[in-house]
Formats: sequence, structure tokens, C-alpha cells
Amino acid sequence: MTRLLNSLARPARRPGLTYREVGTTRTPEALPDGYHHLRHSAVVGHGRAAFETAGAAVTTWRMHRASGAGVHADADRAEPGARLEVSLGAGPLRFGVPCEVIWTAYEENRIGFAYGTLAGHAECGEESFVVTLEADGTVRFTVTAFSRPATWYTRLAGPVIPRLQHAYARRLGRTLARLVRT
Repeated sequence: MTRLLNSLARPARRPGLTYREVGTTRTPEALPDGYHHLRHSAVVGHGRAAFETAGAAVTTWRMHRASGAGVHADADRAEPGARLEVSLGAGPLRFGVPCEVIWTAYEENRIGFAYGTLAGHAECGEESFVVTLEADGTVRFTVTAFSRPATWYTRLAGPVIPRLQHAYARRLGRTLARLVRT
């Protein structure tokens, strides 16, 4: 019943998105079947000031950029419908992937967003980046994603891609903790 209610609450698939389960990362306990699932969580600080710093770094692309990713976005901060390209690598080996922000959370104890893959992305799915302020003051960063290969080369790479995605999620957590400390 919960899955049915969640599916009814999700927005309709937007043009250009490459998957049907739009908005599913908002309720990470119900990720869709048929995809690789990624869940990574890290403590990045303590207290309201750390929470606000982390939330701003996540939603203004600062965390991604500070981790070494390139971000070209049509908005200064995450908002539904904003389009961006995230790229990794250097020079001619830089590889960019197009995404669209699906949902955002700008709440008292939860800040973050999710983006979904657009045509031209090597994967198909959605990924969320959320900072929460827990009751004891702990600031936690969580990456939740579901994805599957969308190109021949990501299919060929097989289990390497999920490992790289998990390594990138860990890197984002370490980067965010560093940004909170400074």
C-alpha cells in the first residue's frame, strides 16, 4: 500500500528523463527493482551551524565542485527543473553527464536534492544528496541512488560502475566534512 501511495505522489515523468520512477529517492526505503541501489551515509559535523553550512554546500553545487567534479548548471542552487552537467576527469578525458533536479528539500532539519538522468547520460536513474540534523545535533550526509547502465560501455564495465559510484559517494562525504570544518 505504501508503494502505491508513493507512486501516486510522484510527479509525472518529465521530457528528457531516462527512467520512469521519478522522485523515488525521496523515500529511500522503497527504491525500485531492476536497478543497482546505492546508500551511503557519513557524519559530517555537529550542530545547527554545521548543518546550515553542509546544506548550502550541497545545494549550491559547492560540494561537487570541491570534490573535483565540474558542474555547469542553469541555476545557482538546486531547484526542481534545474538542468546541470556534472563532469569528471581532466582535459580531453573529461566526461560529462546531463541531469535534471527532480526534487528539493529546504526544511528545518533536512536540506538536499535529487537529480535524474537525462538522455546522453551513461547511466539511467536518480541520485539524492541530503543533509539531516539529528535530534542529538549530529549532522549526517546521505547519498541514495538507483541506477542501471544506459550505454554499451557502462554495460560492458559491469560491476566496476557501482564500485566507482560508491567511491564517489564516500569522496563527497569526506569533502563535505572538510567544507564544514573550514
